[in-house]
Amino acid sequence: VEKGDRVTIYLPMIPELPITMLACARIGAIHTVVFSGFSSTSLRDRIDDSKSKVVVTADIGFRKGSKIQLKKIVDDASNNLNFVEHIVVLKRTNDESLFGPKHKFWHELMKASSDECKPEKLDSNHPLYILYTSGTTGKPKGVLHGTGGYLTHLYSTFQWAFDIKNSDIFFCTADIGWVTGHSYVVYGPLLHGATEVMYEGAPDYPDISRMWELIQKYCVTIFYTTPTALRMFMKFGDSIPNSFDLSTLRLLGT
Repeated sequence: VEKGDRVTIYLPMIPELPITMLACARIGAIHTVVFSGFSSTSLRDRIDDSKSKVVVTADIGFRKGSKIQLKKIVDDASNNLNFVEHIVVLKRTNDESLFGPKHKFWHELMKASSDECKPEKLDSNHPLYILYTSGTTGKPKGVLHGTGGYLTHLYSTFQWAFDIKNSDIFFCTADIGWVTGHSYVVYGPLLHGATEVMYEGAPDYPDISRMWELIQKYCVTIFYTTPTALRMFMKFGDSIPNSFDLSTLRLLGT
């Protein structure tokens, strides 16, 4: 993968997702993250439009107690797309069945890779990523974000809005498949060297107290979530959050 190549990332909320994004950013490849809840048709549209050379996925994802067959969805989506040269698969189970000539295991590639990777020198306007609109009102449109301006914007807004300090534990609940996740799970916090919590799963699974458990467990100081989640929490009343120690929280964002 080289400067200017496109890479589609179809991963759940696990560390390998931002790792792949940052690997692309470092060498000037353009990443396009697709929400791992999207269907093979939605994924195919985005792979095809971006003409991605590589797709990075996992064998499965977990959602509300069920397993999502991510690799199978990628195989269906990339079928007969000849410009897709490689499908990198992160193994989360021991199932090695149905692997074809395009498939490569993440762990095997990592064994053979160097610890050193010099960053590519890029123009400030060089594309950083493409993020597609949801497609609810027609064909998804790819929005292209540049490198220098976007990162300057994110460095500033993260500092201004969240008053980030070295002592903070930051928790943004957005999925990286959306722009908030790109901005305030990956690039904004990491530009500041912030410590953050990243969560794979639903905010109400296995029960409605899940977020408060995480805040208590990891001593979260800044909690940034959606209006939808806040309305859901409000519906269940104060007794659930009041049963947890949330004294570390200093800032709430939405």
